[in-house]
Amino acid sequence: MINFRYHVVSLTAVFLALAIGLVVGTAALNGPVADSLEGQVTGLRKDNQHWRQTVSNMEKQLALEEEFAEEISQVVLPGTLTGRRVVVLSLPNGRDHTEGVLKKLQQAGATITGQVDLQDKFINPDNNSNLLELAVTAARPTAQTTGLPGNGHGVETSSALLASVLLDRAQGVAPVSDADRRAVLAAYNNAGYLTTDSNKVTASAEAVVVVSGQPYVDKDSDKRDESVVKIAEQFDRTGSIVVAGNGSVGGNLVGVVRGDPVLTQTISTVDNANTVQGQVVTTLALVEQLTEKKAGQYGVGDNAPSLLPRLPQ
Repeated sequence: MINFRYHVVSLTAVFLALAIGLVVGTAALNGPVADSLEGQVTGLRKDNQHWRQTVSNMEKQLALEEEFAEEISQVVLPGTLTGRRVVVLSLPNGRDHTEGVLKKLQQAGATITGQVDLQDKFINPDNNSNLLELAVTAARPTAQTTGLPGNGHGVETSSALLASVLLDRAQGVAPVSDADRRAVLAAYNNAGYLTTDSNKVTASAEAVVVVSGQPYVDKDSDKRDESVVKIAEQFDRTGSIVVAGNGSVGGNLVGVVRGDPVLTQTISTVDNANTVQGQVVTTLALVEQLTEKKAGQYGVGDNAPSLLPRLPQ
């Protein structure tokens, strides 16, 4: 008769056999498996070190290229824009590299008639009606709304009004008075649509540099990108324009201009103005606009025909 003691002895024997099997199996496999894993870890560690070194070398190379661009700017830029009046208009997505663009224009000798920072409120589609109303109420005797777009797009209408007070008017058209220019800018500034010191905008400009950035990605991105293009179009109608951007794909301003056969005839673009190199090229593109009345597309993007325009003589 099989009793409880027999069961205990049998179970003990089974577990002992399993334990012996695990020990023997582990001992047999431990060497090859451990060696294989150790080899893989060593290989991954070497790959990681290699890529770290590659990234470090690329960062050093980029820093040297930026230093070179800074040095060469001191040779090619001074005097190229002396006597030229330029206004800098920065979009909300181009704020980070506005200062760099501004410094290169000043290095070239440009007279900066004003720096205007458009706020996100200006391109927010929810403010379309308010911008239309403001364009009417902000008008002054020498800055009338007559001739402005009447298609019901607030950004387009307000951009046209701002362009008319910030840039030279067509030959034969009476200029905007300094007082009216300041009043129009103050109206938009007080309403939170832009930021500028209207008292420092004492003259109109013959050219504008629009500083832009990456495309918008929120739920209203299509409408915002469309508004940004309308801003550029209205300033293009009034004076010479260069778009100093960051990137050239995904619906941003540079990409849209380059994809439009009409806009490329009059608007110059630079797709790497977030770098010193691109800021130098932005200045040279403006020189080309003012001296040769020629638009060009420059930068490092696949849709940029050239890195930079021909250097001025």
